[in-house]
Amino acid sequence: MNRDQLQKFVQYLISAHHTEVLPTAQRLADEVLLLGSEINLMHGAPDPTAGASIEDANCWHLDEEQIQEQVKQLLSNGGYYGASQQLHSMFSKVREMLRMRDSNGARMLILMTQQFLQDPRLALWRQQGAGMTDKCRQLWDELGALWVCIILSPHCKPEERAGWLQLLATWDKLDVCPLEEGNYSFDGPSLQPSAAPSPGPRQGEAEVTATRSRHTVFGRALQAGALHWKDAHLQRILASDSPSPSLTGSTGGDKPDFDPQGRPLWLGEPFPTACARVDTLRAHGYPHKALRLAGAIVNTLRLQQRHQLEIYKQQKKELLQKGITCITNTEGWMGHPLDPIGCLCRALLEACRLEEETLSLYPDSGTEKRKALYQHVPVPGSPGESYLALALEVALLGLGQQRPLPEGLYAQDKVVRNEEQLLALLEDVDLDDRLVQVLRKQAGLQLEGGPFSGFGEVLFRESVPMHTCARYLFSALLPHDPDLAYRLALRAMRLPVLETAFPAGDPRPNPLDSIVSSRFPRWFILGHLETRQCELASTMLTAAKGDAKWLHVVLVSIQQNIHSPALLFKLAQDACKTATPASTPPDTTLLGIALELGLQVMRMTLNTMTWRRREMVRWLVSCATEIGPQALMNIMQNWYSLFTPVEAATIVAVTGTAHATLLRLQLDTPQQEELWTCARTLALQCAMKDPQNCTLPALTLCEKSHAAFEAAYQIVLDAAAGGLGHAQLFTVARYMEHRGLPLRAYKLATLALAQLSIAFNQDSHPALNDVLWACSLSHSLGRHELSAIVPLIIRSIHCAPMLSDILRRWTLSAPGLGPLGARRATKPLGTDRAPLCQLLDAAVTAYITTSHSRLTHISPRHYGDFIEFLGKARETFLLAPDGHLQFTQFLENIKQTYKGKKKLMLLVRERFG
Repeated sequence: MNRDQLQKFVQYLISAHHTEVLPTAQRLADEVLLLGSEINLMHGAPDPTAGASIEDANCWHLDEEQIQEQVKQLLSNGGYYGASQQLHSMFSKVREMLRMRDSNGARMLILMTQQFLQDPRLALWRQQGAGMTDKCRQLWDELGALWVCIILSPHCKPEERAGWLQLLATWDKLDVCPLEEGNYSFDGPSLQPSAAPSPGPRQGEAEVTATRSRHTVFGRALQAGALHWKDAHLQRILASDSPSPSLTGSTGGDKPDFDPQGRPLWLGEPFPTACARVDTLRAHGYPHKALRLAGAIVNTLRLQQRHQLEIYKQQKKELLQKGITCITNTEGWMGHPLDPIGCLCRALLEACRLEEETLSLYPDSGTEKRKALYQHVPVPGSPGESYLALALEVALLGLGQQRPLPEGLYAQDKVVRNEEQLLALLEDVDLDDRLVQVLRKQAGLQLEGGPFSGFGEVLFRESVPMHTCARYLFSALLPHDPDLAYRLALRAMRLPVLETAFPAGDPRPNPLDSIVSSRFPRWFILGHLETRQCELASTMLTAAKGDAKWLHVVLVSIQQNIHSPALLFKLAQDACKTATPASTPPDTTLLGIALELGLQVMRMTLNTMTWRRREMVRWLVSCATEIGPQALMNIMQNWYSLFTPVEAATIVAVTGTAHATLLRLQLDTPQQEELWTCARTLALQCAMKDPQNCTLPALTLCEKSHAAFEAAYQIVLDAAAGGLGHAQLFTVARYMEHRGLPLRAYKLATLALAQLSIAFNQDSHPALNDVLWACSLSHSLGRHELSAIVPLIIRSIHCAPMLSDILRRWTLSAPGLGPLGARRATKPLGTDRAPLCQLLDAAVTAYITTSHSRLTHISPRHYGDFIEFLGKARETFLLAPDGHLQFTQFLENIKQTYKGKKKLMLLVRERFG
């Protein structure tokens, strides 16, 4: 700026903030005007826009009110994805300030924390006993981890740290302060090679479920207050890329400082704490020191793995005989609040990442996430080692660690999310020969591993399963070492918590969804884990296509380890799809496996009818059709162990002989007849087993074979004396009439009527239409059939309006007008002669009985209905030659008997005299 601009700038600045800066401006003006003042003796002036000098602490201006308002606003919009993204960005800003060693980083985090604790939802969630939302939970996790980085700061003043710890202690005591959900202990097992595993599973289980006192999200940071950076060996590691063992002795007590190869170890504290130091060093702008410490931690992990392997080899025989183990490391590293494996991996990968400038050759694809590119960067002081290989090794150690499933839904979700995040990092790493060697070596060690490995031969029952990690390893190893890839993935198929879940004699539950959750109330994510197990199996089946040996091995593993029918069904469908590509011939072995899995699902769900059974049965028939006629006939012949009689008769036999199926199978006439014979045999067996539901489908299927049709009809006749009800008999009877067999229809209708009983007050009985149809059928056949059915009607039906309706219909036309009428009568039958006179008598008797029955408990509001009822009765009485006289006598009887009901009798006289 020139002189005029500077003058204007100063005047405007003072004018804009006159209340705050006027005294300062006047003081400075006085000093500038005083010739011998200090300000005039110095050349130049401070430039606040140029940053601080080397020895000064950076301290940008922080608008506290704005930060508080922004955080408050974002938290109130907590349900929106953008709000949590912006809060994560603010946390990133804090990290950036820490990296620049700006003292306002801690101040900004204090302001954010205060607003977080004032979130009104906290009190509400606590009051309702509800868990906070996942997004909010993740923000609190990040907040807690950041405080660990600040408290662990390698360069802060002791009084600053004391002030922060005091604040944390105050917040920690607040009722609304969120708890760190999950069964984690800060003082977990250290990085020292562990002692021999304790015998028997009970001790291990006791260790795992040990209860803890209240532990808030600030607990880790408070405990970090006791840590320092003064340890001489730690300083040695941080100071040099290749610290050498000192001549005066390198061991402090029983903890070695270097491994047998002379590489530095860091055994001073638990693994998560050591990794928190790495994160802290990165956060505070010491990337090289972070890498040096990370290297020492990896050396320690390798040594620990070797020691554990040696201990396991000594005990292997005994452990395998018992078939049980306990977990030496009760604190799982995946999903841990301090994310130790993630911290270590990111530190190592960051050192290998190619600079963004080199990526400019590739055009930016808009919103698509650009893949990170990594290169091998040698580890100083360790010939042949690269940070990229170390990162992969650390990730595999963490993913493959045998660990108990933590307590609580959120902690379990976090394990899953942590695994996915780590694998997403690994997916970006292109595997070259060096990295494949790391994979092979780690896979081998994990397979041999004892209690430290989730791939070991013997597992603790409540271990986190290895399906997700195994799926990555399987795909990565398959092109280079298929044998190792399969061995590893097959070992990982286990889900130990389900394998010991069913004691002898205990009925296995067979719902279509996940195994009954009430049996494993602590395993909130069991359904998700079973889905992962299924995905691993599906990956192996797809990869093994065309290789009969591996396909059968994978099938056996699936049958042993997967307990959810819904997932087995999905696997069967996937296998069938993979086996039958559109353009090439099908893979018969894989198709056979799809069918085998489908059959297993059928057997598992046979006695637990679910809404998905129909879909499953249809799919199974189509899968068998893909294989060929023999497979289709096999499932028909063995139907009783797979399907209910209804499923077999209505879906299997019908679909198996449908036109589309026969067309697909391209069978010649003898083969078609063989298939039909098989279907008819099945239909007859189903009809015998469940006549109520299967006789009609059986008759329909057997229509084209006289002998089979006769056999099915005989089953219906036999069943009429047993379990076949009148509704089914009427249905089959109507079918027979429809097929042009009226005499058989008549026979079945009489059997149905013999079972029926309709009371005097059931004038809207569900069988009403069937009865009228049966009467119409017998009338059309002739007088003989009509005469035979009348006694059945009289015996079965006591409802007066129904009887008079039947009687009236029969008097309208002559009997025997149907196709089989033997002698066509010339005129309708009269009600004064047999068989109709018997029916008339029955109708009159029914009216008399019903009238008395209704009058016994009649209320005034039903008087009108009763008068109408008497009107219908009179119409029926008058059908008889002496009907008028009979009705008069009947009325007199009523008037005498019920003379106390004066109002009703008055109505009777008004209407009938």
